[in-house]
Amino acid sequence: MSGIALTLAVIAVLLVVVAVLALRVRTRPTLTTPAERVVHATLHTASLAAVPLRRGLGADSAAEAAPHLRELTSADALGLADADGTLLAWTGPHESLTDTFAQAAVRAADEGRRILIKAPDLDEPGVRALIVQPLLLEDSASVGVMGVVSRIQPGPGMLSAITEVARYAGSQIELAELDASRARLDRAEVRALRAQISPHFIYNALNTVASFVRTDPDQARELILEFADFTRYSFRSAGEYTVLADELRNIDRYLTLERARFGSALQVRLQVAPEVLNVVLPFLALQPLVENAVRHGISSKPDGGTVIIVAADEGTDCVISVEDNGVGMDPDLLRSGDLDAIVSGATATATESAHVGLANVDDRLRAAFGNDYGLVVETAPGAGTKVSMRVPKFRPGISA
Repeated sequence: MSGIALTLAVIAVLLVVVAVLALRVRTRPTLTTPAERVVHATLHTASLAAVPLRRGLGADSAAEAAPHLRELTSADALGLADADGTLLAWTGPHESLTDTFAQAAVRAADEGRRILIKAPDLDEPGVRALIVQPLLLEDSASVGVMGVVSRIQPGPGMLSAITEVARYAGSQIELAELDASRARLDRAEVRALRAQISPHFIYNALNTVASFVRTDPDQARELILEFADFTRYSFRSAGEYTVLADELRNIDRYLTLERARFGSALQVRLQVAPEVLNVVLPFLALQPLVENAVRHGISSKPDGGTVIIVAADEGTDCVISVEDNGVGMDPDLLRSGDLDAIVSGATATATESAHVGLANVDDRLRAAFGNDYGLVVETAPGAGTKVSMRVPKFRPGISA
């Protein structure tokens, strides 16, 4: 289920809960609080419950969420268990019912339905019912179970409210799982991108270092240090994002090694607005652009060429481009929408056609910032290639 659809479902659940609770409040003659305050209080309590549940269902998050869920359901006591019946949290009195709840939780999770245990089967003074409600996802899978202890006989309104609160809690846990899945996918994509760092570059860099060992040992030592720093950054374990300044610093290491190999055949121009150096972007987002400019644009041109890297401040966004005046490619490939085919180009050999991940970068940009922030490629045969990306200067929830 998409994040937007799930969010809409959460809003619908909240509206049902608010309506049920507001109705219950209006039927109590001793309560004179306006309905607007009921709505506000309910939404506020729901938001407090959502914060821990968005971390997933565990002992700590359940302990934080249980009091708020208890308030939403007007329960005398409330418990949360995982789908295996393991008690995660209990708030309120009647702790002697925890074993009964845990046993019923297994059945509720397995069968995907509510279990109502009435007073004669509870043997707990003052308690009229224990409602054991599974926390169901949209595909009917249970991610946990909520138990509600009631001193009054539960009627249809109360049971409906409990069902909707359980659905709301399940949707928050599902959002947590979607976030975790996206994070795992992001990490997998970064690992894939690291694996795609051109083995030709590594081989050529080491060959270049070897060629300087006898003729210029000092230069060879400097290149070894640059190569070590390049690989250390590229295979770092910290985070899925970085700042533009760090990304440019690593690209400078890469270009230092390539300039040592190509000599004057490779020229580099850099134009960076200082105010965008701290812009956050996906880790290794620029490396594939620069490597493809050198590998597919310049190295295929007999007399070499120039790579131009520009990072400009454009209001709320930063626009970054990598341009070369190399061999270019057929613009028809652009219309195919296959960035990896674009990178390979008609002039690349079968060996060179192994891409270094422009499609990967495009996907990660869109996943992080939305579809307005993918890569844009401009090219023509013999006219070079320009690849641009637009990155927001600030996006809530994304940091290096």
